[in-house]
Amino acid sequence: MRIVLDAMGSDDHPEPELQAAVEIAARWQEPLLLVGPQDVLQPRLDAAGVPHDRVRVIHAPEVLKMTDKPARAARGKAKSSMAVGMHLIKDGEADAFVTAGNTGGALANALFILGRIRGVKRPPLAAMVPAKNGHIITLDIGANADCKPEYLVQFAVLGSVYAETALGKKKPRVGLLSNGEEPGKGNTLVKETFPLLEKADIHFLGNVEPKEAFAGVVDVVVMDGFTGNVFIKASESVSSFLISMIREEIQASPLTTIGGLLARPAFRNVRKILDPAETGAAPLLGIKGLVFVGHGRSDARALVNAVRATRQAVEHDLLDALQKAIQTRLSDRKMGGAT
Repeated sequence: MRIVLDAMGSDDHPEPELQAAVEIAARWQEPLLLVGPQDVLQPRLDAAGVPHDRVRVIHAPEVLKMTDKPARAARGKAKSSMAVGMHLIKDGEADAFVTAGNTGGALANALFILGRIRGVKRPPLAAMVPAKNGHIITLDIGANADCKPEYLVQFAVLGSVYAETALGKKKPRVGLLSNGEEPGKGNTLVKETFPLLEKADIHFLGNVEPKEAFAGVVDVVVMDGFTGNVFIKASESVSSFLISMIREEIQASPLTTIGGLLARPAFRNVRKILDPAETGAAPLLGIKGLVFVGHGRSDARALVNAVRATRQAVEHDLLDALQKAIQTRLSDRKMGGAT
């Protein structure tokens, strides 16, 4: 198993990536491919005592910044850590790529270098979100702000396959995010998507509101990328806000502080469940290669967890499962043909 880690992706690169590389080298037997400027990375790894056969540095002198325009940067920075890393997958020298860099840049490079699985119109970004009794898959969470109904149908199929792999669900329950459970609720996109999902080769339960999603009523929640990005950021922000408020209230008086000490294990478990760093990264589904994208603010723990999730996808042959699903579950007649 050959996993590529973009050393120049996170907001604080390459510090979190180097720390993660040291831990990854100690945790798993397979060597990690770390992509970035060799003169910066290799001395740090050598100083940490990491053997060259455990973390192999692949030289990439350019960096795709968060402020770069994705399409222009993907074309103009052919030697960026993202581009070089994805070329390793295309050339058969690696199995998957992990980055905490610019999401748009990751999507643009993936499209230009790896391409889409035949039949996929728009690759969605899928995230695992904590819910009652486990996790749910939410997609798209930001790769496609403007969507058509047929895109959402493909998201549902791709999300179902990912839920089978990541959550171990044999027949994932799929819901369409809306402002009401009734079939007639929602905006034009939701209303036009609903009947298409009813005919799709998935276990579609209908519309779901956020409260049903977090209650674990469904395993996969489908939405357009704009809505999904707001959904995921709002849920993470609320989680962080609640944890902060609880901490303040516990420290408000000696009595509550004593109670907080007794409840510390429970609070620690809840915080761990709600922490986005526990899942690490989200896959771009529908790309001819495994590409996982994490938060720009990822620390070393988040990046290690991202690599763990990526390893699981490789072990379960997620890419092959996605390709077969597109071929068997989505016909040209239903989807209006491949683009």
